[in-house]
Amino acid sequence: MLGLRTTIFKVSNLQKAKMWYSKVFESKPYFENQFYIGFNIKGYELGLLLEENQSEKSDNILCYWGVDNIEEKFLFFLNCGALEHEKPNNVGGEIMVASIKDPWNNVIGIIYNPEFKL
Repeated sequence: MLGLRTTIFKVSNLQKAKMWYSKVFESKPYFENQFYIGFNIKGYELGLLLEENQSEKSDNILCYWGVDNIEEKFLFFLNCGALEHEKPNNVGGEIMVASIKDPWNNVIGIIYNPEFKL
């Protein structure tokens, strides 16, 4: 195993999702076609995949994106139209996690972890 490479969020409207994710991740896509849009987020792939028949989604998988200030980024997501999933909370030491739901009901986790080093 070589570690995580790609996180994909399924969306019903690729163009609206592109605009929303460009805003909240403060990044422009590097790849785009009619089914998939790819962003490079500090060397990690964030993909948007068109899902025409969106069914109910479960919360059984969480991917956490690193942030420097979890409270600030959590509020930024909410101000951009995300819904609260889990408020920022301490999970041990200085490590803090939180999560939101995007407009397509995907869960996006964020984490402040000063111990994480690439």
